Amino acid sequence: MTVKLFDSELKVMDVLWRNGDRTAKEIAGILGEEIGWNTNTTYTVIKKCVTKGAIRRSEPGFQCHALISKTEVQAAETEALIGKLFDGSPDLLFASLLDSRKLSVEQLERLRRLVTAMEQEHRS
Repeated sequence: MTVKLFDSELKVMDVLWRNGDRTAKEIAGILGEEIGWNTNTTYTVIKKCVTKGAIRRSEPGFQCHALISKTEVQAAETEALIGKLFDGSPDLLFASLLDSRKLSVEQLERLRRLVTAMEQEHRS
């Protein structure tokens, strides 16, 4: 399922991804504490997520359940970014990351392991 979520909607989804199913009131409390949102703002954004099919609402208590995973959203956003800024070329994104020179030795090692694992998968 590909659903385009805006930053505000991602904040609501992140609460569900981190904490599991929560009531709208609980989500409002968390986002009020973390980023200063009022209850009405949170409820409005939750309703947008429900309309988009990202959240299922159930009773009692306006219980919210994420219908899409963080991994799905990350994959869709990554594809959109690659398409929009890197001419659809993942290797250009990768090159940009390496050119930034802001990667730690540990991050470079993780990338090296990922590339090695993918190479092994393709050879199998």
